[in-house]
Amino acid sequence: MAQGKNPIDPVKLDRLAEVAIKVGLQLQPGQDLVMTAPMSALPLVRKITEHAYKAGAGIVQPVFSDEEITLNRYRYAADASFDKAPGWLFEGMAKAFDGNAARLAISGDNPMMLATQDPAKVARANRATSMAYRPALEKITGFDINWNIVSYPNPAWAKLVFPDDEEEVAIGMLAEAIFAASRVDRDDPIAEWKAHNARLKERWTWLNGHAFSALHYTGPGTDLTIGLADEHRWKGGASEAKNGITCNPNIPTEEVFTTPHSQRVSGYVRSTKPLSHNGTLIADIEVKFEGGRIVEAKASKGEAVLQKVLDTDEGSRRLGEVALVPHSSPISKSGVLFYNTLFDENAASHIALGQCYADCFINGTKMTPDEIAARGGNKSLIHIDWMIGSDQIDIDGIKSDGSKVPVMRKGEWA
Repeated sequence: MAQGKNPIDPVKLDRLAEVAIKVGLQLQPGQDLVMTAPMSALPLVRKITEHAYKAGAGIVQPVFSDEEITLNRYRYAADASFDKAPGWLFEGMAKAFDGNAARLAISGDNPMMLATQDPAKVARANRATSMAYRPALEKITGFDINWNIVSYPNPAWAKLVFPDDEEEVAIGMLAEAIFAASRVDRDDPIAEWKAHNARLKERWTWLNGHAFSALHYTGPGTDLTIGLADEHRWKGGASEAKNGITCNPNIPTEEVFTTPHSQRVSGYVRSTKPLSHNGTLIADIEVKFEGGRIVEAKASKGEAVLQKVLDTDEGSRRLGEVALVPHSSPISKSGVLFYNTLFDENAASHIALGQCYADCFINGTKMTPDEIAARGGNKSLIHIDWMIGSDQIDIDGIKSDGSKVPVMRKGEWA
């Protein structure tokens, strides 16, 4: 590849921006857009802005982050800084969402950005941010608005995924992997997404028809029973937000998901892929659940950060999401470990610690937080997905009468 040549295909980048607006958000004429992105993703931000205004956007407002600026805080800030967060910024976002602004996040930070920083400071900063972000996050997890996440290849992220390649080559390879997973390597990505959403709907319609009371997982290092919340419903792909707009929150997505019962999880489970969490890699997670709560946890890497995550609040040791993904998903078949949850969670079945989604209940968008909690929905400052599926995991659905129905065998739909 010639030095100085842009390694990112501009045609596919433009398609990704168009898919983000037309499929991810289905942005409506006159609707404002709040977008967060790392500075490295500026080329995608510009393209998304172009497509947003072509779709009739009111105001597109990007909010940027930068790796060096983030690291300068850890290098030079006073200790008290790590218990603070820009609440005014998140209150402004929540106010924008109250006014029906859409939300778009571009993921693409260096997954190892904070790997060498003090885990206690990282945990304190994360907790402060989570608390300050809550008013805005509740609008997202409550599905008040149409929202979407897409990705852009940061150079440090590309080198982590493809360590044996020159940086420029690695960026091009990661870009192609992102484009393929996001279905923008096809001639008509919007038609591709329509067909994909229909396939996911078939899966969650089947699961809802069975109305399982629990799922039972078995495999290496895993014997786990996840009770499902009362009046839960399965979803996946395109979803209608409370504002009436149908959006695809995650691009890419291969999952169908629902809400577990926060008090009814028991047994033990081992992660099948590393979790990249706020700049720290947490590998080989092993946990034991009793009464819905994690009572033992260890990891071969990043264990200190994992323990801090689990101590965030009362709900952080309980589950807020359970998701099913076939081992043969395109992201799994690519063989690429992305070190980015948006992608890696779509290569394997997974669970999430923390906050549940109100939308995963029958009539959940009309329920109060107390009504959601009464049906088993979890509440927490965090929502962190990690992967527990592989080609060695079997999953059975358990009916209320105790009978079992095969759901997955060796990681594939039964």
